[in-house]
Amino acid sequence: MDFVKITGTGSATPDKILSNYDLEKIVETSDEWITSRTGIKERRIAEKDVASSDLGYEASIKAIEAASIDPSDIDGVIVGTITPDHFFPATSCIIQDRLSITNAFAFDVLAGCSGFLYALQAGKGIIDSGNAENILLVGTEVISKILDYEDRTTCILFGDGAGAAVISKSKTPGILSIKISADGSAGELLHMPGGGSRMPASEQSLKDRAHFLKMKGNDVFKVAVKMMESSTIEALEKAGISHEDIDLFIPHQANSRILEVLRKRLGVPSDKIYSNLEKYGNTSSASVPIALDEAIRSGKAKKGDTILFSVFGAGFTWGSAVVKL
Repeated sequence: MDFVKITGTGSATPDKILSNYDLEKIVETSDEWITSRTGIKERRIAEKDVASSDLGYEASIKAIEAASIDPSDIDGVIVGTITPDHFFPATSCIIQDRLSITNAFAFDVLAGCSGFLYALQAGKGIIDSGNAENILLVGTEVISKILDYEDRTTCILFGDGAGAAVISKSKTPGILSIKISADGSAGELLHMPGGGSRMPASEQSLKDRAHFLKMKGNDVFKVAVKMMESSTIEALEKAGISHEDIDLFIPHQANSRILEVLRKRLGVPSDKIYSNLEKYGNTSSASVPIALDEAIRSGKAKKGDTILFSVFGAGFTWGSAVVKL
């Protein structure tokens, strides 16, 4: 029997740091206020000429090297992002071209902060079908470019970055289970109203600041905890294991309160949860692959370990997965 396994990871974050103290000079807020409510101390911000494909390419190079394969061995590229370089061509196609990968498929997934896990499900399905052996998955964002720095409730939360993973056909177990879901009925609680065919760019949309991310944080918090908990339980049951069998829990890095409530509800010990939220803030679809790469490279996650992922994002979308490294 063939399986699908994560064989290499990589990540990339901008050099520029925007600290809570820096934000105090931009909006009415404070380090104490941000830290106590979110757990975030700083976030990385891309330079004006840096796009999602640039960070995604850097992360991809590292992931391919870690997988010990050549770019020509990649059969497909799937990118999760809500901040693509352009509506089209797809950011995955841009990364594919920069990697000089030919004859490989490429497409983007727009699933908010759940993008990487949705890409993982899609990639696994394609490999299971026999149509690929190695697929590059990328979560990459430059959310700073769609943040309203006059809205202190949102601009403090997000940062830029990219994470990547190569998944490959394997003779040993890897991805044990994935559970993804969505509910579009509450989409307006976290959205960007302007820029698409519903509200094309216009003088009025610019005046209304419609091209910035909008979020009703308290409402999102309530749904996020509930859905991440339920999908995690389903993913564990599907994998045939319990939370006690998990070596490391890597949830979406959105807010320290969400992480702590979720950890307690699931009964996961504090030393088994991985968080880099303090350094990067919420990097959307990049948060889980960045955290995974850091955990592996720091030795926190090792070969043979069982890792639990859980995500929640705009849409609403959410999901969980259990993976053996």
